[in-house]
Amino acid sequence: MSVAAKEEASPTEGATMGGEEAAAVRTARAAQKRYEGLLTVRAKAVKGKGAWYWAHLVPVLFPAADTGMPPKAVKLRCGLCSAVFSASNPSRTASEHLKRGTCPNFSTPLPGAASGSRHQQQDSQATPQELEPPNSTASSPIPISSIAPSSSCHPHYHSQPYHNHSQSQQQSHHHHSGNRKRHSMPPSYTTAEPAEPVSHHHLVVVDPSSAYSPLSQQPKSALVLSGGKEDISALAMLEDSVKRLKSHNAKSVAMLPKPQVDAALGLLADWLLESSSSVSLSAVSHPKLRAFLHQVGLPDLQRSDLAGLRLDARFAESHADATARVRDALFFQLDADGWREQLVTLSVNLPNGTTVFHRAVPVPAPAPSDYAEEVLLDAVASMSVSSNDLHHCAGIVADRFKSKALRDLESKHHWMVNMSCQIHGLTRLVRDFGRELPLFRSAAAKSAKLAAYFNAMPTARSLLHKHQIHELGHASLLRVAHVPFNSACGEFRAAFEMLQDVLISARSLQLAVLDEPYKLLCIDDSAAREMAEMVQNGTFWTEVEAVHLLVKLVMDVVKEMEAERPLVGQCLPLWEDLRAKVRDWCDKFNIDEGAALNVVDKRFRKNYHPAWSAAFVLDPLYLIKDASGRYLPPFKFLTPDQEKDVDRLITRMVSREEAHLALMELMKWRTEGLDPLYAQAVQVRQPDPTTGKMKVANKQSSRLVWETCLSEHRSLGKVAVRLIFLHATARGFRCTPSMVRWLSASGRLAGGIDRAHRLVFVVANSKLERRDFSSDEDKDADLLLTEVDDDVLNDPGNLEPSSV
Repeated sequence: MSVAAKEEASPTEGATMGGEEAAAVRTARAAQKRYEGLLTVRAKAVKGKGAWYWAHLVPVLFPAADTGMPPKAVKLRCGLCSAVFSASNPSRTASEHLKRGTCPNFSTPLPGAASGSRHQQQDSQATPQELEPPNSTASSPIPISSIAPSSSCHPHYHSQPYHNHSQSQQQSHHHHSGNRKRHSMPPSYTTAEPAEPVSHHHLVVVDPSSAYSPLSQQPKSALVLSGGKEDISALAMLEDSVKRLKSHNAKSVAMLPKPQVDAALGLLADWLLESSSSVSLSAVSHPKLRAFLHQVGLPDLQRSDLAGLRLDARFAESHADATARVRDALFFQLDADGWREQLVTLSVNLPNGTTVFHRAVPVPAPAPSDYAEEVLLDAVASMSVSSNDLHHCAGIVADRFKSKALRDLESKHHWMVNMSCQIHGLTRLVRDFGRELPLFRSAAAKSAKLAAYFNAMPTARSLLHKHQIHELGHASLLRVAHVPFNSACGEFRAAFEMLQDVLISARSLQLAVLDEPYKLLCIDDSAAREMAEMVQNGTFWTEVEAVHLLVKLVMDVVKEMEAERPLVGQCLPLWEDLRAKVRDWCDKFNIDEGAALNVVDKRFRKNYHPAWSAAFVLDPLYLIKDASGRYLPPFKFLTPDQEKDVDRLITRMVSREEAHLALMELMKWRTEGLDPLYAQAVQVRQPDPTTGKMKVANKQSSRLVWETCLSEHRSLGKVAVRLIFLHATARGFRCTPSMVRWLSASGRLAGGIDRAHRLVFVVANSKLERRDFSSDEDKDADLLLTEVDDDVLNDPGNLEPSSV
């Protein structure tokens, strides 16, 4: 074929391959649905609510899941001989393979075990001696698995006389062909004792109703098992034990070779230790997990071993890796989060963008500033190469003590840049809005009054719930927040949740006040009339929506910061972007722009650090292309005071001898900038695979440019590389409530507390290594609250009639 022909054929071939892939996906999905449906049916049957043959037939996917290939079909595997059959008609498979003697390991049912009801009277009149099959022996007990299903008329299992065997089989066959049904496992068992004493019994199955029926001719000594269907598994275990003792050839599950066992248990132990924040270590004692381990040929994993030797080994490995990373870096930033809670987590941010967990410090009481300073200095000394040399610490970011401890440490160590966490600052901004904007108090007070009334009054509550069910699909009370607010951030969070509830139930509230029962309530209740007027007033809903939207606007920025962990150079652009959003909010709801922006500016000044401006103009990521094609620092976006902050910070961070040289290099950087090719390479962006947003392709390129292309700026470069990598937030690893209890438990032995610290260290560094800053609880909530499209159990078409 010529090249042109190949090029012409390629679109057709691509379409064909695309169609084949789509067909393969549909086939795999259908096979998976069929497989899960058969598993559901089999599970019910094993519990006594389905056909008898499911005790021996097991659904399997073909090819198997462990091959990595998409499934193409579902097969039935015989649990007795491992033969594989089509899953299109399980009943026919059972008849042909099990009942007709094809399976070599399935014992033949008792003669006449499936005979029809027309022979019941004749069988019941047989002598006790005839009840014993002629081929039975005292040494051959009848397996439970070999008992065939009951007749469609009388689910009554019994032995037939040998001379009636042929006739009974013919009549039974005729009867089953005319009225074919599937039957569940027999409800109970009994032992049929012969007239003369013998030293053994043969197990037969009877229906409890037939065992006590006047028409039944069973011997009076027949014993119905008291457990009913629940005795099936116990009796089967008893029979299995008898077989094992007789044969002495019992075969246990084949164990894996020792190297594979060690590797598998090691991976399982690592997963349990690294996931102990959401998975309990006690889960290793769960019977289902132990059954799974036995099924795949693995021994049990003991809790004592997991929390002992394996934890020690995993901690030693993680600690050695963390120490090596910190020692390999020229400098680091200390991250201290949780000063307002009961546990402070100390982590280390490295220039290469990674974070290493250091330790957690319990703080059961509010910590004074001097104590915080001691804890921070001790952490810096322990992470430095030499405890007396603190120059490796480029700075500290913390969620508290900005005005005292952080500032004191910065004044004592001129090379440090200590900042407050921006997440904490934006959270405080919401509190500032609530305090200084009258709109917040008005909307919150009215919403609290409305929610409290509809929660307390039975008539109003019942009407609201009726319309909530119709509009939302569920009914619930409205959350109520206390007004006025104090300094606690938790109360502002409660107010936001209350406004959210009121907005969600807005339609339900409006319909409730229009109902006749509510109108009758308004005749004698002035509060009901007031609530009706409020609900029907459009101004009220505008206020509630405005307040809710502003809080949501700020909290969305907080969530983005928690996920992105911005660097210090991004602080000025982030706050400017926030101002623009507040301006748009004011225009939308006709709010005084000056009052709202005044609140933002006050919080900005409280959070501001000169390093924001310095990192902004030194980071090549923010270079701007001018008319001549040069890429220059964005000094024009700084105020005169911020430009002075840049000069003062640079001269403070270098020695006195280098201060003048550093300022000269700063002027050269301001006028010449960076080579356009390198500037464009630093600013290359690509879509994030998770969110789809455009992000910087290589965050380390800004620092690397200063260490390579701009190496002639030696003094300024030292400052630039120590500023650019600094984080603006202190939200790395967050301890779960269970971890807080472990580490804060009083009266515990030192060894137990030490194990808890080791476990937290392993969990934290595992999550930080994966750059997983999200909460497992939030992930589970997203998973559970997301609707499932392919619900096998709710799809009536996923099961074939033959499988029921």
